[in-house]
Amino acid sequence: MDHPGADGAQRIGPYALLGRQSTVGGGEVFVARTDEGLLVTVTVVGAELAADPIFRARFRAAVEAARTLSGAFLVPVVDADADAPVPWLATEFTAGLPLRQAVDRHGPLSEPALRVLADGLARALAALHAAGTVHGEVSPDSVLLTMDGPRVTALGIVGATGSPAPSPADDMFDLGSTVLFAASGGEPDTGALPVSLREVIGGCLDPEPPDRPTAEQLVNYLRRQDLPALEGSWLPPAVTADMAAAAVTVESVSAGGGGRGPFPPPPVVATGTGVSRRKLIIGLAGGAAVLGGAAAALAFSGDSSPAPDGRAGGPGSAARPASPPGVRSTSASSASPSSTDGPASIVLAGPDAAKAWSGAGKHAPTCLEASDKVVMVVTDTATSFLDSTTGKSVFPHLSTTNDFGTTSSRFPTAYADGVFYLLCDTPSQSGLLAAFDAASGKVKWATKMADVDPGGGTHAAMYVSDYVAVAGNTVYVCGGLLQTSGSFSARSPSAGYIRAFNAATGKGMWRVKGTDINNVLVPPSGSHLLATSAVPGKKPGRVQMIDAGRRGARGWNVSVPHAAYYFTTGWPLTCYAAGLFLFAGGNGDTLFAVDAATGSEKWHQRFDAKSGDQVQIGAPFSSLDGATVYVPVGSDLAALAAADGTLRWVATLDGANDMGGSNMFKAALRISGKSAQCSADTVFATDSAKTLWAIDAATGRARWKYRDPGQPDVGFLWTVGGDHVFIASHLTMTAIAAHGR
Repeated sequence: MDHPGADGAQRIGPYALLGRQSTVGGGEVFVARTDEGLLVTVTVVGAELAADPIFRARFRAAVEAARTLSGAFLVPVVDADADAPVPWLATEFTAGLPLRQAVDRHGPLSEPALRVLADGLARALAALHAAGTVHGEVSPDSVLLTMDGPRVTALGIVGATGSPAPSPADDMFDLGSTVLFAASGGEPDTGALPVSLREVIGGCLDPEPPDRPTAEQLVNYLRRQDLPALEGSWLPPAVTADMAAAAVTVESVSAGGGGRGPFPPPPVVATGTGVSRRKLIIGLAGGAAVLGGAAAALAFSGDSSPAPDGRAGGPGSAARPASPPGVRSTSASSASPSSTDGPASIVLAGPDAAKAWSGAGKHAPTCLEASDKVVMVVTDTATSFLDSTTGKSVFPHLSTTNDFGTTSSRFPTAYADGVFYLLCDTPSQSGLLAAFDAASGKVKWATKMADVDPGGGTHAAMYVSDYVAVAGNTVYVCGGLLQTSGSFSARSPSAGYIRAFNAATGKGMWRVKGTDINNVLVPPSGSHLLATSAVPGKKPGRVQMIDAGRRGARGWNVSVPHAAYYFTTGWPLTCYAAGLFLFAGGNGDTLFAVDAATGSEKWHQRFDAKSGDQVQIGAPFSSLDGATVYVPVGSDLAALAAADGTLRWVATLDGANDMGGSNMFKAALRISGKSAQCSADTVFATDSAKTLWAIDAATGRARWKYRDPGQPDVGFLWTVGGDHVFIASHLTMTAIAAHGR
C-alpha cells in the first residue's frame, strides 16, 4: 500500500486507519480499527527507515521479543509485519495523552507526578531489558499518560539506523531526558528536577554509559525513598480534561467508520526545540530545596442536644457552647485537666509491643489483608499467603500483582467469609477483580473489569478502581470515573461509580455512576450503602443511601452544607454501626447518626476547640460489634455509644509528631484509608509520629505501642486479622498480638 499519511491511504494490513495521533521514532502513530470494531494503535515505519535492511532486522527481532512481554507500563503488542513494504506494528489501544502534548499544552508535571512517571518508565524498561531487548526511542512522543500511570508505546520502533545498535544504557539516557522534559517543559536544566529525583535522573544523563543506573536500580532507588504517595489523580485536572476530550474524539471517529479525518493536531513545536543528548550533557545543572510542614492539635467536647431543625447538617451547627467541657488548648501538646462534666482524657502511654514473629521477604509488600489464620501479602511481583501464627508460607505464590498498592485513597483488598478479594494485574491481563480461597490459596474466580461493563467495556479504560468491599453475597468495586462523553470541565464535580459483582462467581450484577456517587461506604451487612457527592468549591454536598437490593437505586439524601473538604474520592470517610450511618455535617465539626434505611436522625454530637477555632473531625470507625463508634479529633480519639452518642472515653496523644508539630491521629487528618482498625476488644490507630497504638476498647488505655526506627518515611503498611495486627515495613513483616503477648 502507499505510505499512510502521505496521500490519504486509509488502511494498513487488516486495520482501517481512523486518524493520526503523533509522530515517533521516524514513524507515524495512528488510531485504527479492526473489521470487528476493536480499536488498536498502529505505528507505521517511515519510508527512510523502511528502506534500511539493518533497521528491518532490528525491528523484526524487537517485535518478536515484544510479543512475549507484558507489564503494567507496557502497551502490549497485538500484531506486526516487519516484512511488509511499509513495516508496521499494532498495539493494544490505550486511552491517554502523549507526554509531549500534555507538557506543551499545560506545562511541567508536579513532583509526585514526575515520580510516577520515572517509576513507570523504569519498570517498563526493566521488563524489556530482562527480555534481552531495548526500546531505542523512549521520548515524550512514545510515552502515553493514562489515568493509571505512564505507558511506553512504539515497542520495537528503534529510532536509529546506524551502528552500534541502541543499548539498555541508551534507554536509560532517554528515560532521564524524558523525565527532565516533563519537569522543565523542554529546557535541559536539571535544576528543574525536584530534589528527590535530581541525583538519580542526573545519573541517567551521565555522559558515560557505564555510570548510568539500570532500570531495576532506578526502581529500587525510588522505592527506598518511600516518599508520600500522590493523593487522588496523579495528573492535573487540565490534562485529564484533555484526555477526556481525546477519548470523545476517538469514540466519535470509531462510531462513524474509518476515513473521518485526523485528530486535532498537537501544538506546533518549532524545529530544533527537541532535547538532544549533547545539549543535555552540556546543560546539566544542580540545586537544592527545603521542605517543611506542621500540624495543629485539636480537642474534643461533647454536645448531644438535638439540631434545631432536626436534620443532619442543619443550621444548628453554627452555634457553639460558650465553655465546652473536656477540652485542651489547641496550641498545647500535652493534656490539660478535663471538666467534671465528662470523662477525663486518658493520655496514651504504654510499653513497646512484643512481637509474635518477624521475617524478611525479597519484595516490599504493596497490599496486606488478613483473616484470623492467613495473611495475604501482595507485592509488585506476586501474591503470597502466610500462616498468621508463624509467618511461614502456606500456599504456592500466585502471579497476581498490584503495583500501586494501598494508599490513603486506594484500598484494593478485602476479606470476608473465608475469601480474599484483590484488584490486581497478571502478566497477561490487567484490571482484574480476583477472589482467592483463604483455606487453599487457590483462585476461585477472576473477572476482567471491562468484560462486565455494559456496552462491551467501551469506557473501561476511564474507570479508576479505588477500593473493593464485601457485604453478604456481593462484592463492590468503587472509584472515580473520567467521563468519555459529553462536556468535561475541571471545575465540575467529579463522577464516581459503584459496580456490584456476585461474590460466588464474580459475575457482574449492576452498576451506577454519577457526580452524586463519589465516596462510598459499604457496610459489612445489609443492602444499604452510603454515598457522598463530589463538591466543587464551597458548594453544599450531600450524603445519600444507595439501595443495593434495588440494583443501586437512589434512596434518601441529606444536604451537608460547608463540607466540601470532606467529600473526596477514595476510601469512605463515613461509618456504619448498629443499623446507623454516621458522617460529618455542619461545618465538619458535627457527627450525625441516622437510620440507614430511612435517613431519620437518631442523634448528633458536636466537637469544639477551646480557643473557638473550627474543628473538623476525621474519619469515624466502629467496633466489630457495632456498639461503639470511635471519632478522631486532632490529638483525641473519642469513644461514643452507637445507640445514643454517649461519650465513653477520650484517649489523647502526647508529644510531637515527626515534623515537630503536635502529634495527631492519622484518621483525624481528613485523609481516607484505614488509619484505624479494630479487633474484638482492641482499637488500633496510627499517629503522625508514625506510631501504632493498641488501645483497650473498654477503657481507652494503651495496651502497647509499636514504632520501627527503620520504617519508611511514610510509615508502615498494616492490617488486622483475628486478634493480631500485621505490619509491613520495607521488606520486613511483623505480627503482634492484640494484647501484646
